[in-house]
Amino acid sequence: MANDTVGCDLEGKNVLVTGGGTGIGLGIARALAGAGCRTGIGGRREAVLQEAVDAADVPLQSRVVDVADRHSVAAFLGWGEQVLGPTDILVNAAGINLKTRSMADMTPSQWDQVIAVNLTGAYNLMHAVLPGMRQRGSGFIVHINSIAGVIFHPIAGVAYTASKWGLTGLVSAAAEEEESHGIRITSICPGEVETPLLDQRPVAVGPERRAKILQPEDVAEIVVALARMPSRVQVPELVIRPLETR
Repeated sequence: MANDTVGCDLEGKNVLVTGGGTGIGLGIARALAGAGCRTGIGGRREAVLQEAVDAADVPLQSRVVDVADRHSVAAFLGWGEQVLGPTDILVNAAGINLKTRSMADMTPSQWDQVIAVNLTGAYNLMHAVLPGMRQRGSGFIVHINSIAGVIFHPIAGVAYTASKWGLTGLVSAAAEEEESHGIRITSICPGEVETPLLDQRPVAVGPERRAKILQPEDVAEIVVALARMPSRVQVPELVIRPLETR
């Protein structure tokens, strides 16, 4: 039987969060650190990460990581093991979109960029963290997907939609494979969230709309709740969206 090393009591669990310098990732990192986890955040911009660490009211540590680069991912996981310990919980909140989103306007290099971060990045992280989790017989991995990964909407664009539908399939397959090792893998699919990613919309999102949509702490509460569940509980996919009041 798998060891129950992840579940209920989060005190002292080791957590790594990619995309942790802003938005959903930072909200999740703060929430897990507030729940007693030893938490490290990663992202591509060192200055943004340091600003997040300095501003947090909970202890966070940081290191630069590019999830699209396997060597960078391996270094990030190795750093996490050195400064925190073996990774109990991995949260992948790294993700990008571009203002140029249609087939007519997007260049092949832009397509490659979105797929490399949103889809291959998720694979790279799991490929690096799963061997240790299998050896320990436990672990919890969360990917911040998108409602665009389960319901098509043209505003998402071709590359983002493809990357998120691909992530849905990747998580579904990996979750099924890793259950026997005591590892839980979840895909959380939020609707609109007030994050810097909204700045990449072709049409600006106004302050009134931003105030009504999901906030990073809404998603963070769900991640903490899932992490606290007994290790026998598997939630492969969860959709969360704003309440559309008229």
